[in-house]
Amino acid sequence: LTTGTRFHPISILISTIIKIGLVILLGASPFAILSAEIILNLTSMFNHSNIRLPQQVDRVLRKIVVTPDMHRIHHSQDKIEHNCNFGFNFSFWDRCFGSYLQDASQAQEHMAIGIVDYEGPATRSFLSLLLQPFRSERSA
Repeated sequence: LTTGTRFHPISILISTIIKIGLVILLGASPFAILSAEIILNLTSMFNHSNIRLPQQVDRVLRKIVVTPDMHRIHHSQDKIEHNCNFGFNFSFWDRCFGSYLQDASQAQEHMAIGIVDYEGPATRSFLSLLLQPFRSERSA
């Protein structure tokens, strides 16, 4: 399973407008656009998946690309951990900006993920999730 396709509709709209603007500005070919979107979406599905790579494979791969275990740390409820491993495609960005964290404080199988204040069923309804970005932290 993957959570790599869960984005807010307004986020998708803004992203699409920016991409259309860049395509017009740069004059990219339809093939280049399609290729980039396929790679972007496959990467998102991969690093948000529950795939468990052998540790040796993960350690080698994460020198170049963001692996599921590497990115999962970013979704931890621990503040130190969720403020790291922002990378989406290439892991060198986190190393470059000092936001890379090799390991979580506990085994990934036991790591609590998500946002603590949004754990109840009332905050996970479809309507609540759509409205969440427009609420202040106090009302959330």
